[in-house]
Amino acid sequence: MFKDGIESSGQGQFPGVAARAGARAVLDTDAREAWDRVRRRLRAEVGEEVYSSWFPRIELDGITDGFVRLSVPTRFLKTWIQQHYIERLIALWQEEGSADRVELIVRTAVMRAPGAVPAPVRTIVRAPISVESEAGTVVVSSMSNPAEVANGSPLDPRLTFSTYRLGDSNRLAHAAALKVAHAPAGSGPVFNPLYLHAAVGLGKTHLLQAIAADGASHGRRVVYLTAERFMYGFVAALKSQSSLAFKEQLRGIDTLVIDDLQFLQGKSVQQEFCHTLNALMDSGRQVVIAADRPPAELDALEERVRSRLAGGLVVEIAPLDDELKLEILAARIATLSHQHPGFGVPPDVLNFIARNCGQNGRDLDGALNRLLAHNQLTSRAITLEMAETAVRDLVRSSEPKRVRVDDILRVVAKHYNVSRADILSQRRTANVVKPRQVAMYLAKMLTLRSLPEIGRRFGGRDHTTVLHAVRKIDGLVGTDRALADEVETLKRLVNEE
Repeated sequence: MFKDGIESSGQGQFPGVAARAGARAVLDTDAREAWDRVRRRLRAEVGEEVYSSWFPRIELDGITDGFVRLSVPTRFLKTWIQQHYIERLIALWQEEGSADRVELIVRTAVMRAPGAVPAPVRTIVRAPISVESEAGTVVVSSMSNPAEVANGSPLDPRLTFSTYRLGDSNRLAHAAALKVAHAPAGSGPVFNPLYLHAAVGLGKTHLLQAIAADGASHGRRVVYLTAERFMYGFVAALKSQSSLAFKEQLRGIDTLVIDDLQFLQGKSVQQEFCHTLNALMDSGRQVVIAADRPPAELDALEERVRSRLAGGLVVEIAPLDDELKLEILAARIATLSHQHPGFGVPPDVLNFIARNCGQNGRDLDGALNRLLAHNQLTSRAITLEMAETAVRDLVRSSEPKRVRVDDILRVVAKHYNVSRADILSQRRTANVVKPRQVAMYLAKMLTLRSLPEIGRRFGGRDHTTVLHAVRKIDGLVGTDRALADEVETLKRLVNEE
């Protein structure tokens, strides 16, 4: 039922009408609504943290005769989902009555510049390798040569500083990235490490690839790697007994750029990453890293790794404001108009998309792809009425924000001037016990997690400990006006996160 997907050439960020993304754009309304329901139920079942780590990049490609085709950007993600969640996905689709079979394939992860010639598709058979992680054993494919990793992951030629759009939300991150990229050869590191974090689609990868592309023109040897590719390379090096060569090649560069660090799995891989990180920084080499959360919240990484990452410049890229979204949309439309002469979007439609269609660049791309497909396939003019129909599944939900335990820990720790590690520790001093119990209470009140789940998130505590904390704070709130005000303030701060 589940066939291995073969990577094929895509049409870039703005595909033509015949491209796969164009095909997604014309999925019927019932299919899109069914997929939205499946995702909502899956999110509720697995929790926000698990969902945000593994599922945001799944896309629905189509439903035909009871057969659902889903796609993911990497083979690692495909393998992980198939091993841990594919049966649940099938069950959810069956409960929808839309399908009884699900196929998970890998879509291309390398975007091409407009007009570029697609690379030939190569099918390579390799022996599988197992990577041990906290969540189980993940089977991945080895590389034919571990040293390939030192050459870096592919770069998209369009992701440069000149094409990066600036706003208040990303100005500091852009300035720091530019400073690192333009450092002359032989100079010491500027910010070490430079750590960028943001939600999906806000430009982390764009900045990292811009650093990699620009660094070479300043005489620096820069290697750009996804965390997944680093992991593949290290495991393959162990398999082929060439780990020493792997380490030496990576440690002989000027700048190491690592993307999507949150996907780094396995104790041995993390140890090697830590050794490489230390070796590069101690020898005065530059390190740049991006992830979807700050270092302190990368729970899968060891404390010493998180501490080293937090010791550099940590910059968050905030969600796009409407002004920046309009700039991005204008740039995207200019690109599309070269590929499809006559394509244009009226100002009122642009304003509608900027105000309502998500908080990141990928949502904006999806909205424009839908407009393009409807315009080209049906010959309908792009009007506000047409746009409201074409992009209604992308319009931001009016449902209240789902609160994460990480949000609660961050807000409570800051309010009571203690560290997140203190709250999760076994310490029982008064200045730690109160924040811990308040945080547990808020986790029960503001999230959908069960008591055992909350206990696991609070340093592996038993559910009875959580229940005691919830009952205690609940009782005190009714008698202690000062504490009641504190709790209400914390609720407001968490919901504003």
